Amino acid sequence: MPDKPKTRAAVSAKAQLPSKLCPICQRPFSWRKKWERDWAQVKYCSQRCARAARGGGGDAHN
Repeated sequence: MPDKPKTRAAVSAKAQLPSKLCPICQRPFSWRKKWERDWAQVKYCSQRCARAARGGGGDAHN
C-alpha cells in the first residue's frame, strides 16, 4: 500500500526541527521524539556510529 502524500504542513514542520552533524559519518540528522529529554547529549546519528566512536570496529555508513 503506498504512503499518503505529505502535506505542506508536515514537510515544513520537519524542516523546522533542529539538526546536528554526526562527527563520525558527517551526515546531518534531525531531532527525534525519543531524544526529546536528552537532545543536548545526543552526538551520533545511530548506534553504529556510536560503536565506531568507541572503537567498536566496523565502518560507519561507508
